[in-house]
Amino acid sequence: DNEQSVPQLLIRDVKLEKPLAKLMFSPDQDNHPSKAPVKYGELIVLGYNGSLPNGDRGRRKSRFALFKRPKANGVKPSTVHIACTPQAAKAISNKDQHSISYTLSRAQTVVVEYTHDSNTDMFQIGRSTESPIDFVVTDTVPGSQSNADTQSVQSTISRFACRIVCQRSPPFTASICAAGFDSSKNIFLGEKAAKWKTSDGQMDGLTTNGVLVMHPRNGFTEDSKPGVWREISVCGNVFSLRETRSAQQRGKMVENESNQLQDGSLIDLCGATLLWRTAEGLARTPTLKHLEALRQEINAARPQCPVGFNTLAFPSMKRKDVVDEKQPWVYLSCGHVHGYHNWGNKEERDGKDRECPMCRSVGPYVPLWLGCEAGFYVDAGPPTHAFSPCGHVCSEKTTAYWSQIPLPHGTHTFHAACPFCAHQLAGEQGYIRLIFQGPLD
Repeated sequence: DNEQSVPQLLIRDVKLEKPLAKLMFSPDQDNHPSKAPVKYGELIVLGYNGSLPNGDRGRRKSRFALFKRPKANGVKPSTVHIACTPQAAKAISNKDQHSISYTLSRAQTVVVEYTHDSNTDMFQIGRSTESPIDFVVTDTVPGSQSNADTQSVQSTISRFACRIVCQRSPPFTASICAAGFDSSKNIFLGEKAAKWKTSDGQMDGLTTNGVLVMHPRNGFTEDSKPGVWREISVCGNVFSLRETRSAQQRGKMVENESNQLQDGSLIDLCGATLLWRTAEGLARTPTLKHLEALRQEINAARPQCPVGFNTLAFPSMKRKDVVDEKQPWVYLSCGHVHGYHNWGNKEERDGKDRECPMCRSVGPYVPLWLGCEAGFYVDAGPPTHAFSPCGHVCSEKTTAYWSQIPLPHGTHTFHAACPFCAHQLAGEQGYIRLIFQGPLD
């Protein structure tokens, strides 16, 4: 009897987190790790060093993770209707059903109805804050520190810019299409939009400013090389670029390329550029902990200012906007790192260029900032190089990679930019090797 009563005492007196029967018999987390939701990947907006200037809020943030949805919400094309009047087209496009309307002329509109697809999840990106948009993206202003700087700009990002379709079963591929469905589940391509009938009788088209994609060669690794920018159509076909962003004439179809995103693919929405990182790619990327360890390692080496002999230190990752008194500064013409000082300030040079006291080379003199957005790093190397002219510091391979990437700018130009602040790169290479002076003791 005694033996039988012991467990009852234990059960009554020990307040367990879970009922004992469950602890003993249920397939618990120790034996079967709880099923974490499947992550397809993440979108990271170029130009933000870890968060938006006024902080990440809701659907407006600097990075957005795409997880498998509890229930599939993908759609696929079904019935095609040819309507003779806009009124007829409106009648066809049912509020409860997704559809894409192609206005060919005042006399003719083609409406393609879409039906539920249980194999895919759909995520929508755009400037609109309406509920169909999963990730709200606003125009990136290079180096802007507050949203006040960005609000006055007339946006060139479409309200319903694009949609990403992820396969719900392995290998969980993600593909991109231009345009997103609005609150009435419609995509509407007006008379002026470029559109056409495909060889198999389907319709396709391009959005006003277009959605451009670049897949890097050799993946997103230290061996990566820039790929070729392409335009993606509403149905996900791949085209060479138009002459300008909104030209009426579409580019040539590129048959042997697809709209499937790869680790490191860049998506340009004409006003903001997003980097796609797959879940596997992110698993190989340095973590914030790793970047913090590298920061502490540099600071532990006690680099010194060769003029003031004061010890320099990179401020913590949270303080990434305010210049600290121990902050390292660099002469961008030579890479010599100093503390802030007024030596060699030539007033006749506008105060922008300074003469390095170590080697007398003349050039901009800027504070150094650590690149805190780990998703932009192609390797886990130490922070030895800085982008010019902004002074964002990261690994050598990372600066070398981004300095080769021509990012779309405006409606028809391209230039390399710092991924952490979107400033256009300057100088011969767009980056510089940092030369620190160690402590004299």
